[in-house]
Amino acid sequence: MQITTDWLAVSGLLSGFLALGFSVYLMMRIFWSPDGNERMRHIANAVKVGARAYLRRQYIGVSVFFTVVFIILLYLSSQGYFLIFVPFAFLIGGLFSALAGYIGMTIATSSSSRTAHAAITSLNQALRVAFSGGAVMGFTVVGLGVIYVTGWYFALNHYFMGSGELTEADRLLLLSQTILPFGIGASSQALFARVGGGIFTKAADVGADLVGKVEAGIPEDDPRNPAVIADNVGDCVGDVAGMGADLFESYIGSIIAAVALSVSAGFGLSGMLLPIGIAACGILASIIGFFFVRTKETVNQGELLKALRSGVIASSGFIVLFSFFMVRHVMGAENIGIFWAIVTGLVVGLLISFATEYFTSDTYGPTRSISESAQTGPATVIIRGLGVGFLSTAPVVIFVAVGILAAFYFSGGKLEFEKGLYGIAIAAVGMLSTLGITLASDAYGPIADNAGGNAQMANLDPKVRERTDALDSLGNTTAATGKGFAIGSAALTALALVVAYRDLVIKMGFQVSLSITNPNFIVGLFIGAMLPFVFCALTMDAVGRAAQQVVVEVRRQFKEIKGLLEGKAEADNGRCVDIVTKAAQKEMVLPSILALLAPAVIGWLFGVEATIGLLLGSIVCGFVLAIMMASAGGAWDNAKKHIEAGNFGGKGSSAHKAAVVGDTVGDPFKDTAGPSLNILIKLMSMVAIVLASFVAQNHLF
Repeated sequence: MQITTDWLAVSGLLSGFLALGFSVYLMMRIFWSPDGNERMRHIANAVKVGARAYLRRQYIGVSVFFTVVFIILLYLSSQGYFLIFVPFAFLIGGLFSALAGYIGMTIATSSSSRTAHAAITSLNQALRVAFSGGAVMGFTVVGLGVIYVTGWYFALNHYFMGSGELTEADRLLLLSQTILPFGIGASSQALFARVGGGIFTKAADVGADLVGKVEAGIPEDDPRNPAVIADNVGDCVGDVAGMGADLFESYIGSIIAAVALSVSAGFGLSGMLLPIGIAACGILASIIGFFFVRTKETVNQGELLKALRSGVIASSGFIVLFSFFMVRHVMGAENIGIFWAIVTGLVVGLLISFATEYFTSDTYGPTRSISESAQTGPATVIIRGLGVGFLSTAPVVIFVAVGILAAFYFSGGKLEFEKGLYGIAIAAVGMLSTLGITLASDAYGPIADNAGGNAQMANLDPKVRERTDALDSLGNTTAATGKGFAIGSAALTALALVVAYRDLVIKMGFQVSLSITNPNFIVGLFIGAMLPFVFCALTMDAVGRAAQQVVVEVRRQFKEIKGLLEGKAEADNGRCVDIVTKAAQKEMVLPSILALLAPAVIGWLFGVEATIGLLLGSIVCGFVLAIMMASAGGAWDNAKKHIEAGNFGGKGSSAHKAAVVGDTVGDPFKDTAGPSLNILIKLMSMVAIVLASFVAQNHLF
């Protein structure tokens, strides 16, 4: 068995480098593709310069935060609250998360003009370029994620094996407890990236749409609109860099949670390394699935959805095959239920994607009903969109609930309770095992969106914009699907982290009472349920304030720059980029600090039980709220695009203007507040774990 488990660890490390190597191969394919004429290259370069400038400022600001927290963690480790590895894991996790986002942003900005140029030839060519750009993001995330977790496993294992006084059981227990808080750095960076990038992109998008489409009546991505370049920059820093950091955090969090629960479940080293082995299989399966993605030359949502879905389904099929033999060989035939827990995670992920697709694609009734409601004005668009968003929570919550029960009972059930909990954690690993290709399906959307803007501003043939619009519309659906995966896995991972937190405190010798008669636990539940709403209020208000500044600036330029609306003068694009950059840097601080301070303050005041209540309350409310916001935002966006395709009056009609208003409401829903919630619930769990020993010994009440 030792040979098997050693092989699992090595295979994890090798698969990480394989994913990075495949990313390099895809980068070379992209850079070999023609990048269009001089005008197209100029536009793409303007977006690249703006995106790099924003990320540079963001990383400088975030580095101050990381330095301060690193010093605090060093102090706490010197006081014996945890081992010295935690502060350094915090730094490296944040660095890897930022690196994943930066690489994704760089490739996205380089792919947009190439996608637009490919669309001149065919829809399939454009899909291949855009999807390859998204795949670089996907495989970079999984590659760095597996290398991060496996590298720390080797380092910790070597450290603990050097102590001759430890038994095998004690060594594994210490290893599982030490690695548990290692996701806090990635989670912190992800929250800053998601919140800051989300504020940037949606403030620019809302400002550009309200003044350009509604007031001036000019097309989307029209070069006369001063906020267009800022909007395109925002797609890269928010929907690509922010999303990459987000899903890097989700990916390593799911693996770490399963590793941490393996020892208490009695699976030992085999159970500890199985999640790494499943992740390695997922990388291989995703590479195979990548080559299944292609489409016919038909501008049709159904054909495009089928093309992307074929890659995800093919990868899932290979994961089922690989994981069966791996579980049987590593865990033994008596624990084959672990395999069914992995399959449960995969199936739940696919069901979430199908449900999200139904509620957000304009192929189906919910989104089309929003388009139809636009005929009576923006109020009915917003009412109908909210209704669709609220209703979309039902199937997703049911799927996840059934998945939790199935994974629990497959793995052990009530008779073997700890094994059942491990099954829930390994289901989250299964759900994210195909992240390489599911993230590619998500990240390609912003590339297609930027390609459409490039085609519009470069005055290419309308057929090119028609093709990029088809890809962009699908991108809204796949983006919502990707968020569904992240949200669903966040619920499972956060639940596993809460269980690991409880186990950690109990092993320290402290009693934990989670009875409904315990007032501290109830107080924590209520505060936890409230936090996602306060967090969303802060991020939504931030987008609103920044968007107001963009609207004022665009109006000013339309009024003061003579000949701008006639196309005889150039817009001052840099001014809008500067406005949203400063706003994002300033506004991201308070929501991010809230997530970090809440578990620390509640734990210090009321103790461990209140902290567990806080985490459970935030998981339940944050999970449902995130689904609602992602689905409503995606549906509003595609309802607008359905009208722009010529339905209910088409572009420029009163229905179109009403749908644009709905879309501007949905923008911060789906790209700022909503996707940040899944990071919020896991980051609070990680902070609680890091402070577990301190809180257990020092709370006031």
